[in-house]
Amino acid sequence: MSNVKAFGAVGDGKIDDTLAVQHAVSDADGQLEFPRGNYLINKTIEIKLDEVGRIAITGNDGTATIIMAGEGPAFRIIGSHQGTGDPLSVESKVWERQRMPTIRNIEITGNHPSADGVELIGTMQAILEGVLIRQVRHGVRLHRRNRNVVISDSHIYHNTGVGIYLDDVNLHQINICGNHVSYNRLGGIRIERSEVRNLQITGNDIEYNNHKQFKTEPELTAEIYIDTTGEKASVNEVTISSNTIQATPSPGGANIRIYEKRGQDRPPGLWSISRNVIGSQENNVHLTGCHGVTLSGNCIYSCERRNVLLENCSQINLTGNNFRRHTPRANVGVRMVDSENCILSGCIIQDESEEGQGSGASLLEISGCKRINVQGVQLLDGAPWGLDAVNSSEINITGSTLAGDLVGQRGRGAIRFRGVGKKNQVSSCQIKGEVELEEASQVAMVNNVE
Repeated sequence: MSNVKAFGAVGDGKIDDTLAVQHAVSDADGQLEFPRGNYLINKTIEIKLDEVGRIAITGNDGTATIIMAGEGPAFRIIGSHQGTGDPLSVESKVWERQRMPTIRNIEITGNHPSADGVELIGTMQAILEGVLIRQVRHGVRLHRRNRNVVISDSHIYHNTGVGIYLDDVNLHQINICGNHVSYNRLGGIRIERSEVRNLQITGNDIEYNNHKQFKTEPELTAEIYIDTTGEKASVNEVTISSNTIQATPSPGGANIRIYEKRGQDRPPGLWSISRNVIGSQENNVHLTGCHGVTLSGNCIYSCERRNVLLENCSQINLTGNNFRRHTPRANVGVRMVDSENCILSGCIIQDESEEGQGSGASLLEISGCKRINVQGVQLLDGAPWGLDAVNSSEINITGSTLAGDLVGQRGRGAIRFRGVGKKNQVSSCQIKGEVELEEASQVAMVNNVE
């Protein structure tokens, strides 16, 4: 293991250590140790793996700090891998000189408005573990092409850009697990203009990633933000599980936002969003143009508009989620717009306030949809309505309870169908409250208890 001080680094936070650190990268044995101290650099430390060989950087169990006082990332690791995750596609030079570059147990902090933390390009099996990155722009950036990345047990905290940023990247196999990603102005985890497969986001605390801590104007963002509207962009085969994903509400904000254009060749699909705690944003989960997403077993609470908002989606399965309004100031509810072939089942949506929702929204809103099945759902104390459907067809509500028991609430009704529709049915449901059905909606009421 090579001590960077042996190559001239001082680590007092005042003297520029850029040349000494770059010298250590080029001429040391590939195991770089930063002893306790503050290492000031004003230029990116570029690590070209094909030139320097295998490398591991450690900060002596977190006691060392890199202060980036210039533009760009503190560390840029550059490999030449152009294959896939298939071992047969990996060139021998990657195995021999480039595999598994590692940064572990070190702090990176910024002292420049355009400073970043770590950037990965063309790497194979990169590992970031036990890293603290704060007060930079983007914490971790993956760019161009990478394979088999692990980001774990790290703190990506209070940065002006994105915590973990995947932009213009072709990336297969990435595990983001056990991290604290918070107070990043432009989002916690953000993917744009990228082709990504096999993404796992598990066991993280992802919270408060918006403009409020920076006292700037709000920007469209989310704790997890996926935008695949760019040319040839797609994100598939994704697990988001066992995370705490929460925020303070911000204009246009969401806890999870997946944004796509329906009709593209590879819309977002093969997604599992399960067993998360998700709350306190304008919309908690906002899916646009998505196909083939399962949202199950989550606790989704307190929104300013909707717990779940589906726009122009298909094959969305909302099963076994718990929807809560944990404070009178918040709202609760699900809205589906211009969507088809979706299921809402096994959940309770209840307005728990005597005053009704400040948003004025009904608990379940269905607009311009077709083939929506609502099964085993309780829609309780909705104001103005538990279920409010408009211009929708083949809506099947079965085995559910739609009721209002609280006294003094505004306009409590159980069911309303408006506009033009066909083949709609409400069957085997427990209904308490007003039912309003326009003839053009073509709603059959079958075997209900009222």
